[in-house]
Amino acid sequence: MSQPSRAVLLFCRVNNIDVDQQLINIQKGDHKTPEFKAINPLGKVPCIVDGRFKLAESHAIMEYLAATRPGVADHWYPTDVQRRSKINSVLDWHHLNLRRGSMTLVFHKVLAPIVGVKADPRAAAEGLSILQQSLQVLETVWLQEGYPFLAGGRQPSIADLSLVCEIMQLQVLGEEEVAALLSSKERVTAWIAAVKKATSPHFDEVHKIIFRAAANVSKGTRQVKAGTGPDVHRRQSKPPVSKL
Repeated sequence: MSQPSRAVLLFCRVNNIDVDQQLINIQKGDHKTPEFKAINPLGKVPCIVDGRFKLAESHAIMEYLAATRPGVADHWYPTDVQRRSKINSVLDWHHLNLRRGSMTLVFHKVLAPIVGVKADPRAAAEGLSILQQSLQVLETVWLQEGYPFLAGGRQPSIADLSLVCEIMQLQVLGEEEVAALLSSKERVTAWIAAVKKATSPHFDEVHKIIFRAAANVSKGTRQVKAGTGPDVHRRQSKPPVSKL
């Protein structure tokens, strides 16, 4: 369920990088164990162990793998300094804009009740505002006419993977809300399709858990509206979001 983890996993699969994937169950506290904190003292996913080398943070992980694994095409994280700097600028912007808005909105609209936290409508509204502004910047600044990928890219980069995985998280909000958010974003919509095509079939494989979670949330919402009660929503929604 972790957006950054999916970006790293998608990068590995597209580039045929063999990994021993370990699922970390956040609800059970796997990220707080001494064994996990020996890898990442911050207790966050994703992180990797490569021999005796340990590394956290998805962007740093993809940069490291692009530099150390043979066969990774240069377009993912170019050696050209100017092109690489453009990609870095997108990644730096992402943290406090698109990711901040998406995470806040999804948490307070969908995930908070599932993990036993009281949702904050004001926080959800703030997240929505940040998300809408970020999508507009994505549409008008980072995506340029005639270039299918971010920052004037003719081929995808690690920035494309990081941002598209964040946007895919919005699927749990429901089809109608996602459609409303993207209704006037022609470039964003075309870009999502371009990234999906460039990383097929791995894109859908990596996002299966999101599609399943979205289907369960949607099913639960329909059942609640039909009068079958909120317990169905919780029961349907909890399993797919338990492992991050």
